[in-house]
Amino acid sequence: MVLGRNEANKVIDKQATEQRTQVRRAAVASAIGTTIEWYDFFLYNTAAALIFPQLFFPASSTYAGAMQSFATYAVGFAARPVGAAIFGYWGDRIGRKVTLVITLLFMGIASALVGLLPGAGTIGIAAPLILVALRLVQGIAIGGEWSGSVLLAMEWGDQRKRGLLGSFAQIGVPFGLVLGTGGMTLLSFLLSDSAFNSWGWRIPFLLSFVLVGIGLVIRLRILETPMFAEAVAKQQISRNPVGDAIKHHWREILLSAGLRFSEQMPFYLFTSYVLVYVVAEHHYSKTFVLNAVLVASALELFLIPFFSQLSDRYGRKTIYLTGAVLTGVLAFPYFAILQDGGQVAIFLIIIASMVVHAMQYGPQAAFIGESFPTHLRYGGAGLGYQLASVFAGGPAPLLATWLLHVTGTPFSISAYIVLSVIVTVLCGAFIVERSRSDISDHATYAR
Repeated sequence: MVLGRNEANKVIDKQATEQRTQVRRAAVASAIGTTIEWYDFFLYNTAAALIFPQLFFPASSTYAGAMQSFATYAVGFAARPVGAAIFGYWGDRIGRKVTLVITLLFMGIASALVGLLPGAGTIGIAAPLILVALRLVQGIAIGGEWSGSVLLAMEWGDQRKRGLLGSFAQIGVPFGLVLGTGGMTLLSFLLSDSAFNSWGWRIPFLLSFVLVGIGLVIRLRILETPMFAEAVAKQQISRNPVGDAIKHHWREILLSAGLRFSEQMPFYLFTSYVLVYVVAEHHYSKTFVLNAVLVASALELFLIPFFSQLSDRYGRKTIYLTGAVLTGVLAFPYFAILQDGGQVAIFLIIIASMVVHAMQYGPQAAFIGESFPTHLRYGGAGLGYQLASVFAGGPAPLLATWLLHVTGTPFSISAYIVLSVIVTVLCGAFIVERSRSDISDHATYAR
């Protein structure tokens, strides 16, 4: 009897050890995978602000070139819901792991090809057309990446820490921004303007090949999440998961999209449009603005898990909506300082903008993921998350450029930010708080 109990204890200990190992692997795979994906994505954002207007739209005026460059930037966001639907279907049919390997390959190859693409001066109109096509592939890949990475960590670990575990995928955004922007910053510092603009900017894109290899090795070592494996074992897998998510959880999809407005739209102004605005307004160097964004992004590496952990303790809605309101409060001082402040003030306000972003972005993964049952979670959460990209994130730099051109004042952009906060607060009031609920498929979800 004692021997049997000892053997049973050994089996339990072995299972517990394996569980902890898989949780760590899932968290690391989630963070590193999204880091690589967002590294590639932010490289494009930075290049769209600093390089692409001259390289791919050389015949345009400064204003028109910026508008055309940010239009190609917006194309990637328009493709995200398509990616969420495509990969959401397969992620809820064949599992999180295999789907995430495919999204990583798509993003890495597309980004490396951007680094090899000749400019309009070499191949004419084909250059911007190919650029748009590669941006579409990037958008589709990132559209399928997010929900899978979140679920990989969230469905493996301690369910009392879903906010913290889900935030490992969110950490990939500032990590990717640090690597991508840091690479651009280093090269712009080491190279002359002519060398950087002609070939130096291509180096970080080409490094995508190396990073994708690292990401694949890590992702191939993880197992499928226990929640999805249970859904498979109980034959709860839907034949049309995306269609079922839209049919039964359309409310959660729309609320999730609206919830993101005050995080998504200002973020791309804070990290991409600011590069154009500050350089044009003050004629500060590109390196100065890149450094400010880089420091702010590095700070988010600590703030995202911090606020996520707070959401496990105090609830998603409390932390998230606090961050949304503070974003609205910051909107007018932000552009007032960008317009009239000195270098120190501008540096500090850029950092402050990322603090309020982290308050939302950290808890956001679990907040949205918890709104859907396991067998529809990849597609449902992905659609809700990526729809905001079409209406909030993608158009943001484009509309900001247009608003400043038409009104002549950056405070029109501040009003635009406040409008996004209003949308978020209204959606946040109606979305169901599930931070302490059972999110297994046998749990009850609002229909």
